[in-house]
Amino acid sequence: MTATRPSVPPFAAVPVVSVAAVVGVVLTAVSGRYGYHRDELYFLVAGQKLAWGYVDQPPLTPLLARVSTAMFGNTPMGLRVVSTLACAITVVVVALIAREFGSSRRGQVLAAICAAVSGFVLGVGHLVSTATYDLLAWMLICLFAVKLLRTGDGRWWLALGLTVGVALENKYLVVLPVGALLVALLIVGPREVLRSWWLLAGVALAGLVALPNVLWQIQHDWPQLIVAGGISEDDGVENRIMFVPLQLLQLSPFLVPVWVVGLLRLWRIPWARSVALAYPLLCLVVLAVGGKSYYALPLLLVVVAAGAERVASWSRRVVAVGVGLAAVTSAVFTLPVLPASAVDFVIPINKEQGEQIGWSSLADAVAAQWDRIPAEQRSSATIFTGNYGEAGALRRYGPSLGLPPAYSGHMSFADWERPPDGQTGPVLLVELERTPTYEAHFQGCEQVGTIDNIVSNDEDGAALVLCDSPAEPWSTLWPKLRRYY
Repeated sequence: MTATRPSVPPFAAVPVVSVAAVVGVVLTAVSGRYGYHRDELYFLVAGQKLAWGYVDQPPLTPLLARVSTAMFGNTPMGLRVVSTLACAITVVVVALIAREFGSSRRGQVLAAICAAVSGFVLGVGHLVSTATYDLLAWMLICLFAVKLLRTGDGRWWLALGLTVGVALENKYLVVLPVGALLVALLIVGPREVLRSWWLLAGVALAGLVALPNVLWQIQHDWPQLIVAGGISEDDGVENRIMFVPLQLLQLSPFLVPVWVVGLLRLWRIPWARSVALAYPLLCLVVLAVGGKSYYALPLLLVVVAAGAERVASWSRRVVAVGVGLAAVTSAVFTLPVLPASAVDFVIPINKEQGEQIGWSSLADAVAAQWDRIPAEQRSSATIFTGNYGEAGALRRYGPSLGLPPAYSGHMSFADWERPPDGQTGPVLLVELERTPTYEAHFQGCEQVGTIDNIVSNDEDGAALVLCDSPAEPWSTLWPKLRRYY
């Protein structure tokens, strides 16, 4: 079987690595603009409370956040160093995938450039998120899967298993592309790669690496399923409506010709046909479960890698214009290149831009209202926030403002700490909007301030509400304040 498989061209290491290095330089240059993203503020706290799992995710991203800040400093730039490296490596892996499909030097370089100017790649590379490391893991999984299909060498199942296991320690979404690839193999082949003891060894290796988090989830009654169900229920309809438009916009509309050519090219290669089928299968699954559009984008990058060789033979001017337009639009919509006051322009397409602005100002506003509490009452007073972003911001910026640790019932903040029952004094609430059923847990509530951001993000207009005291002891109240989504 190996003899029927084609060999691959030499790897264009120097130009491909140069493209990746440029991406790294650009991401580093802008990484200090705006500020932390709400999820990054959460990861900073989670990284200080390392465990084998959290209610909403496995442990890898918080661990890497802690490593990055320990080595490079607790600033947005320091936090994002590891993320930037992961993005640069992703660009190289995309070129390696193109090479597996027989791409020459120019095809490999164009594949790397397409990845480098993709809005999705730049967006997740700029921030620390589970999607950042998911993308790199998915690209490695696809590289090893393509090597398996091209060579028929079952030993690649071990590399696949190891990578899947590590990816499961970051996010369970990896089961979606792996499942789509397996189903596609069953439908169009080559099925012989499934008849191997190496497959069982790969599955066992993946399970062994993922086991610590699986055990944690079992011990805690699988809270991640509750979180996933809540997200699907809240956003499922919108996710389905926006799925196709966002597939086009998040990768880049100017890369559509590349992935169309890639799909057609893959379908004409017998051993790679399953890769072409896996993408639409994954799209159907994501649509069915109401998942986010970016869940399918990593496989679309594989298709782009396959199309790069043919597109590289087109008019250089046409390709250069397309790549240039993709680079400019992707940068505007995914990187912090606009003045903060102009970010409202891009929020309808990429709300994550707005989620990086205003957190230090929120902490200042909370500190101003905290100072209104009489000094003799502050030792028994509490700051309670409605979500993990607010709590994370106050944990990051609060100490320098003289604020005590903020608490929240949102996600894993509910597990980490709760106020002691002895804190029976005033409670300063941070609420996205005032909610009577929420405030019913506290006595004598009055709005004392409003968050005024320069952008229309979630926190803009949030209410600061000062209550006289909790209505019950915190130990009794805490389960009622818990929120999984």
